[in-house]
Amino acid sequence: MRETELPFAIPVAALAAFLSACAVTPQGSAPGVRAELAPTGTLRVAVFTGNPVLGTRDKASGEVTGTTVTMGRALAARAGVPAKIIEYTAIAKLVEDAKTGEWDIAVVAFDPARRNLVDFAPPHIVVDLTYLVAPGSTIGSVAEADKAGVNIAAARGAATTLYLQRELKQAQVVQAENEPAAFNLIKEGKAQVYAQNRYMLLGLADNLPGARVLEDRFSAAEMSIVLPKGRPAALAYVSEFVEQSKKSGTVSRAIETAKLRGVSVAP
Repeated sequence: MRETELPFAIPVAALAAFLSACAVTPQGSAPGVRAELAPTGTLRVAVFTGNPVLGTRDKASGEVTGTTVTMGRALAARAGVPAKIIEYTAIAKLVEDAKTGEWDIAVVAFDPARRNLVDFAPPHIVVDLTYLVAPGSTIGSVAEADKAGVNIAAARGAATTLYLQRELKQAQVVQAENEPAAFNLIKEGKAQVYAQNRYMLLGLADNLPGARVLEDRFSAAEMSIVLPKGRPAALAYVSEFVEQSKKSGTVSRAIETAKLRGVSVAP
């Protein structure tokens, strides 16, 4: 986990344009809401960089960017507080840290199993969940993957893992500690398919000759801003911010800026 202070990191001109697009919503927040949203006086934004749909760390500059950063900075600016970006490379650790208040907002895929730790705002991004098939495998559909003897690689604590553990009838989920380790299970021949969102899998398939991403899907991931439990006023404020951001085009521009294939704005 890495932290970066970013109180005014977004360029002034870009921030002005961004906020003008969201002008339909009043700026700022009541002191009580602000205290609940950012109890330390800074909005601590947890960004999972193991999933490029949510965030990534630039190898050259070291900067954490992506849709979560864009949404987090905009929310902080609207609430009138600075933002601190906190990088996570393991989704299970990010979700677990909601218990101890290490962050104020994050973005994760909705799953009912996470409701005991976090509260969800309405989803703002949707992406297919499907499989990358290992080179040489004859699996041609999601249904064909759920067979005895098939190992499905997935990251511990990921929405894909939680879903598959409930739904698979015969195939086995082989869990790894993070997404790169899960992908390595394919390369090492320890799994026949790797479960993740379509955007991630398309990028990985480009660099693994013979690998294929299935055309169908087993589910869709609804990416949502989440807050630690017990912040009802902040949750209402964030939920309203999300809906206005979808209507204003803010979310679609965040997707375009991140150059995400197979990703769309949630209804």
